[in-house]
Amino acid sequence: MVEMSEIFWSSFITIVSGLILAIIAMCYKSKCTEIHCGCIKIIRDVKTEEKEHEFEITHPPNNPMGQV
Repeated sequence: MVEMSEIFWSSFITIVSGLILAIIAMCYKSKCTEIHCGCIKIIRDVKTEEKEHEFEITHPPNNPMGQV
């Protein structure tokens, strides 16, 4: 009986962590400038974030060791 409980909690924690990470990824990729969630209000500058992301892709950092 103890083994089933350990398996359940391990699976539960893994699934909940995956869901939280998926929600965070969806929020990051969102094009919304204002997000309201309860008493929390987030205002983002999406255009600047897109420009920064494009710049990072086109100008990779210099690695003297040739590592990725």
